[in-house]
Amino acid sequence: MLPVSERPIEVPVPPNHFVLESPQQTVIGVPQVVLTRDSDTFSDLARAYGLGYDELVAANPGVDPWLPGDQTPVLLSTQFVLPAVARQGVVLNIASKRLFYFPKMPAGQPQVVMTYPIGIGRVGWETPLGDATVVAKAVDPAWYVPASVRKEHAAMGDPLPPIVPPGPDNPLGSRVLQLNLPGYLIHGTNKPYGVGMRVSHGCVRLYPENIESLYELVAVGETVQIINEPYLLGELDGEILFEAHAPLADDTISADDRLHDILVRLGESATYVLSEAIEENLSQAAAAAIGLPVRVEEYDPGEPLARAIHVRNIVEVDPDAATLSEVRQMMDEVLQEDDQT
Repeated sequence: MLPVSERPIEVPVPPNHFVLESPQQTVIGVPQVVLTRDSDTFSDLARAYGLGYDELVAANPGVDPWLPGDQTPVLLSTQFVLPAVARQGVVLNIASKRLFYFPKMPAGQPQVVMTYPIGIGRVGWETPLGDATVVAKAVDPAWYVPASVRKEHAAMGDPLPPIVPPGPDNPLGSRVLQLNLPGYLIHGTNKPYGVGMRVSHGCVRLYPENIESLYELVAVGETVQIINEPYLLGELDGEILFEAHAPLADDTISADDRLHDILVRLGESATYVLSEAIEENLSQAAAAAIGLPVRVEEYDPGEPLARAIHVRNIVEVDPDAATLSEVRQMMDEVLQEDDQT
């Protein structure tokens, strides 16, 4: 494998917008790798490259997310297997903490898909599964604080008003899409460090720049499919690709049962012959759960890094940016926050 430092430096792939070459295409994007600067953190890298924090942690085991060090190769999870559901409207895969949007295209034009990292409901406040619809949308929404949340905050000595007006203290951010599931929203956030993690009380959060883009595209009446699929099968250049995410801690289906379902699908395929070697490779890839598609016919844990393109580091160096300790404090606040969004 050619060392990353010896590979040519390329322009990063646009992170959110992909055109499907055919209706049968199941994999989008390419893996990328970047060499860090001494001041970079995974939070910085995630937002710069359109990823969530947990995606980078999964793809880079053994790398310190806060102090990766100067010139450390960090694998970017910028290749995705599309969920095996109807390609229409909004699709939320809570297992991968990703949103996919399939806009309706004019006749004769290829299908387009947008994808964004999302924050989802934490344990005990799970984002619900099933079909939903966007029933309303708003710019600069007010947050009507649920009575249960106000009671809890009052008990902690942190009283909240009945209504939080638009502005920097509003956890809904600048845009909101309301679903026909009572109490559940797709919205921005005033704490972007939590995007890509299990941090909410059931709602779905996007980076401010992502919700602004999505808001302009999604109309009232748009369909929303909410799924929980940690294991995804795709095909690229005639090879099977398998994308594995660690199943959610409160998943009601065991990892073994989910892997069994994948094996059944492969066994029913007319294209591939399921072998003991492939079964073992799938099992190893599922256990590693790096969140990037890997080849399973000749599985190699280092293969995504080997084929990743070396891209320019686009994390902005801001002399006024928060210090590492300040960033970690903000992340702690995100993980400890107790709102109903």
